[in-house]
Amino acid sequence: MPPKPPSAADLLHLHGQSLSKGDPISPDLTMASMFHLPGLPGGEHFYGRAGTPTWDVLESALSHLEGAPTLVFPSGMGAISAALFSVLKSGDRILLPSDGYYATRRLAEGPLASLGVATDLRPTTGFAEGRFDGYRLVFIETPSNPGLDLCDIAEIAGQVRAAGGISVVDNTTMTCFGQRPLDLGADILVAADTKAPGGHSDLLMGHLSTRDDALLDAARTWRTLSGGIPGPFEAWLLHRSLETLEVRFDRMCTTAGHLSERLAEHPAVSQIRYPGLPSDPGHALATRQMSRFGFMIGLWLETEEKAEAFINDCPLLRPATSFGGVHSSAERRARWGDDVPAAFVRLSVGCEPLEELWSALEAALG
Repeated sequence: MPPKPPSAADLLHLHGQSLSKGDPISPDLTMASMFHLPGLPGGEHFYGRAGTPTWDVLESALSHLEGAPTLVFPSGMGAISAALFSVLKSGDRILLPSDGYYATRRLAEGPLASLGVATDLRPTTGFAEGRFDGYRLVFIETPSNPGLDLCDIAEIAGQVRAAGGISVVDNTTMTCFGQRPLDLGADILVAADTKAPGGHSDLLMGHLSTRDDALLDAARTWRTLSGGIPGPFEAWLLHRSLETLEVRFDRMCTTAGHLSERLAEHPAVSQIRYPGLPSDPGHALATRQMSRFGFMIGLWLETEEKAEAFINDCPLLRPATSFGGVHSSAERRARWGDDVPAAFVRLSVGCEPLEELWSALEAALG
């Protein structure tokens, strides 16, 4: 059985447990760069780059959801950068998925390479087949974005630890309600809260979680010294959105499950990827390590032109390059250079009613 998801009910009342009579239910939005600081500093807030009360409330909520101390960042790539730059040094070697999010590879092959960090690539489906000796850090992404291939987090994290390395898992596509990488043995979890946690396509945020105090301190120091910090209003917005994440994620995953079955039978779809389908090559692993199968569907249409027409002609699809919003969205990932066929479509299922969404998708496919 996969690890148990966090309590959404406890999250909704987490902040309320600390309130006094007359306090607002909603957390305060503290717009401050300086704080009153007579005498010597002693653990309180002193400067906005190091911490704010609004961050505190958000990080408390995310720590509850991830079951581990958590730091917030201004984007998912901000969290990934902290995970990499806070632990790596010249001469280190890292391993990345060759079919994962392209920006992570570009970060490694550009800025990190210029600092003397070497990078190897390995496909997600064969990630556990090679050895992990000699790697300071191994970066895991499952399901991979955009191809939705899976790899075994527990197996890989155990092997990486035995080899003396650090395992980092990007859990953006699944959220804490769909997959629990830290419970499966990963050292660090990173995620882009721009996606489903934010959910309304109106903010950029990310977070890093770890149960290792040394890794947490290193990431916190990196955040403070690099200046890679979120704004207080974005932090406040994300906290607001987290309170409905479980409800939205449940709706999105349930709808995606029904749509995947229908799309798999549609004559215009030549191939489909969705971990919840028994026919999917990752289904057996998904049932072991994922509590939900996600809201992302990969589908192949006949031609690039038909893929573009499907995306652009469907009134209930937003042609956009992100995912996880309340509005269903889709794009041809090949246009960004991902190693997928030109007619491959990444479909992110939103919160529209199932039958209305299916009618619109069916008409666009036809």
